Order: sequence, then structure tokens, then C-alpha cells
Amino acid sequence: MTGSTGTTATRPAAPPKQAAPRLRTPRRPYSPSRPRRSVLLTVLTAVVLVYSLLPLLWLVLSATKSQEGLSRSFGLWFDRDIDLWHNITETFTYQDGVFLRWLLNTLMYVVVGAGGATLLAVLGGYALAKFDFPGKRAVFAVVIGAVAVPTTALAVPTFLMFSKIGLTDTPWAVIIPSLISPFGLYLMWVFATEAIPTELMEAARIDGASELRTFFQVALPLLAPGTVTVLLFTTVATWNNYFLPLIMLKDPDWYPLTLGLDAWNKQAQTAGGEAVFNLVVTGSLLTIVPLVAAFLSLQKYWQSGLSAGSVKE
Repeated sequence: MTGSTGTTATRPAAPPKQAAPRLRTPRRPYSPSRPRRSVLLTVLTAVVLVYSLLPLLWLVLSATKSQEGLSRSFGLWFDRDIDLWHNITETFTYQDGVFLRWLLNTLMYVVVGAGGATLLAVLGGYALAKFDFPGKRAVFAVVIGAVAVPTTALAVPTFLMFSKIGLTDTPWAVIIPSLISPFGLYLMWVFATEAIPTELMEAARIDGASELRTFFQVALPLLAPGTVTVLLFTTVATWNNYFLPLIMLKDPDWYPLTLGLDAWNKQAQTAGGEAVFNLVVTGSLLTIVPLVAAFLSLQKYWQSGLSAGSVKE
């Protein structure tokens, strides 16, 4: 604009525009349904998975090979001949079918030993959790101490004791020690403390139920997850038991599967012994099938049994 004096009025310069502040993207709140991902944890899980499944893969592939195929083929791949069915048939017929006898022995040790250990653990854990009596703290200390002692440390004293009463080389030498499960007793003690409300037991007693009826009709159904958990642990421990039968048994007719397969594996080292590594591998595969089936069928009870009592309401 031109004034009367002929000078031009200048406008003040506009201030420079400032850049708009960049807003930080809000973090999504953590929710249990959408947990955060950890690359390190994923990698470690994958490594543990491979480490766990690789021996099982080798066992399955090796069970399809003959005695010659085990040495001429790569361990993690098939041989040119698939002899799985032939290996299974020969495993059950070799040495007059002694493998079937070992299998029945193992089932007997599991049913009587592991089943009895589970029953005693349920009864003892329920009594220790829901009844007060003198010496309860001493019993707790003994149970904790027994859990800390390895079973192999008690094998030799157990053998000396059983040899004096004449029970060695009999099935009772394996069954009786299997009836004691300090870890199962402690697990049922902790589980029964949280799983059985005291008010529910008092209501049953007010209604006139005896202690025996209260246990079987009120407490035992609530203890089912913990019972299955203890049963699985004792079953695996008895099924895979090797050291105790090794020092207790001399008669091959009373061998469990672990000791019998070890005898087959070692017979190639004796003079004139026949190498039957294909039967050892096939027998090992047949040995783990019942355990895998038991875990898969009872998995839901096992998971709930381990997590019961872990959250305080």
C-alpha cells in the first residue's frame, strides 16, 4: 500500500511454522488372551522340542530296519527295506516269546506297585491335610527328607534287608519298594489342602456321614486330578525302573522290560552271543507306546492336577 509520502509499508514477517509434534503410538495393554511374543523364548522352545523329538524320531526310523540295515543306512532316514512288521513279530517270538513275559511282568509291577503307591499317597495325603494329630510336624519333616533322598542311595540297604528275609529274586522285591512314593504323598498332601473345603466335610458330618463315606463320596471325587497326576508319575517311575530290579532279580522270568532289553543288548558282547540290536530298538519302541498313550489320554487331568492350588482366590 502506498501512502501520501510515497513510501511502501511493509508487513511483519510471519513466524516460521513449527512442525507438528509426533505423537507416540500408544502401547497395547497386555491381556492374557494376547500375550507378548518373545523371540528368545520361541527359539529356546524350538531347541528343546527338537532335542526331545530327535531321539524319538531316530527310534521310530531304526525300528523299521533290519540288523544289517542299522549299520548300512543313515540314522535319521529309512533303509531300502522296511522291516517294521518283521521286527515286531520277531521281538515277540525271539527266545520262546520271553518279551511277552517281560511285558506282563512290567504290567504287574505297574498295576500292583504304582497303583498301590497311588492309593497310599491319596490316603496319606488326605489324612495329613485334613486331620490334626500329635507329631504332624515331624511327619512333614520326614516326608520332605524322603523326597530329597535319591532312590539309588536306598537300593543297597533295601537289598540287604530283603535278602535277610528271603524276598530277593521274587516279584515282591520290586513291588514292595515301589509302594512308597514320598513325592506322591507330598503332592497329594498339598493338593488335598486346597482342593477339599473343610466346610464341605463338616456339612457331610452334620448330615450323618461317617468318615469313610465322607472320604469316598465327598473327598475322593475332588481329588481326582491329583490322583491321576500321582498315578502318572508313579507309573512312569515303575515302568522305567532299572536299578532296583537289576540288584534284586536274577531269574530272567521275572525281569521287567528295562532289564530284559538290556540283557538282549549285552548278549552281543558275550562269547558266541547273537547281536539283535534291531530287536532291542523295536522292543524299546513298543515299550514307550503305552506310556505315550497314557499321557495323551490323561493329559487334561494331569494339567489340572499340576495347576490346582496355584492361584489364591
